[in-house]
Amino acid sequence: MELNGKQKRHLRALGSALDPVVQVGKGGIVETVVITAKEAISKRELIKVRVLKNSPVEPKEALEELARLSGADLVQVIGRNGLLYAPNPEKPKIELP
Repeated sequence: MELNGKQKRHLRALGSALDPVVQVGKGGIVETVVITAKEAISKRELIKVRVLKNSPVEPKEALEELARLSGADLVQVIGRNGLLYAPNPEKPKIELP
């Protein structure tokens, strides 16, 4: 699902108050990070991810890869943080404009 500008703005506003629930560390994008992200996205729909300084991958690349592997949309990248969004097909919590 491709998000338009208005939807991304809405999700960025919701995500500003979130704390990171997934961290990408020195192992980079490993299977456990992808599994954790998928579980968090299925429960919350919108998650914040932090790429730590010891990660071998640049933050933008790491977040794009994680979004692709978890089946989510990359909403925003600011510094080492990013927002990932995927609607829950059974019980959507976030209503997009």
